Amino acid sequence: MIFIGDTLIIEPIHGESNGDQYKSRVLGIAEKSIYIEYPIHLVTNKLLFLMNGAQLRVNFVTSEGIAYLFHSEVIGRKKDNNVPMLILSLPAENQMVKIQRRQFVRIETSVDIAIHPYEKDGQFEPFTTVSLDFSAGGAAVIVPKHIRLQENSKLKVSLVLPLQNGEYNYLHLMAESKKIFDYNEHSNKMTIEFLEVDPADRQSMLRFSFDRQLSLKKKGIEI
Repeated sequence: MIFIGDTLIIEPIHGESNGDQYKSRVLGIAEKSIYIEYPIHLVTNKLLFLMNGAQLRVNFVTSEGIAYLFHSEVIGRKKDNNVPMLILSLPAENQMVKIQRRQFVRIETSVDIAIHPYEKDGQFEPFTTVSLDFSAGGAAVIVPKHIRLQENSKLKVSLVLPLQNGEYNYLHLMAESKKIFDYNEHSNKMTIEFLEVDPADRQSMLRFSFDRQLSLKKKGIEI
């Protein structure tokens, strides 16, 4: 289920880093353990140094786009060709928790999005808009009333995810319109679901969501 090169999002369960999110990559796999890069903070890019026995919460996305969560422990460290690695315990697959798409945290935030019809002879003109909320599973976006869109239509979307460290992630995704509501005098609100998301893109969306959660928490806003 986990492969070399997969991206991991790591959260220490105890200690000063409790609640912070870190990013790492799988460098090697054994029967009951994995070798990973030293994790870096999603916002500050600072390295995380962990003692043996440190308890962790880890999530990752499979090649099928399914997110999983598991608990792990630092069980050692090593160097391979002068590359330092942490060794984490790896539970059996039946001890991992599948994260349903509805469990992706939805954040009220504005994301720049361009929406195109899935077919070249689509029924509407491409347009740019912003989100009202966003998650790694979907979003709610503003649609001008003159744009004629139908529910359950396939779409192509391009979006920009800015992070606090100045990094920008540009994603091109397939999506489906789910519900369309009246929003105000000039606009409708449309909910969309992202489809067939590449694992790397899903991690980018999760990272953006975690980044925004951290920013909101720092401002004292409840999520």
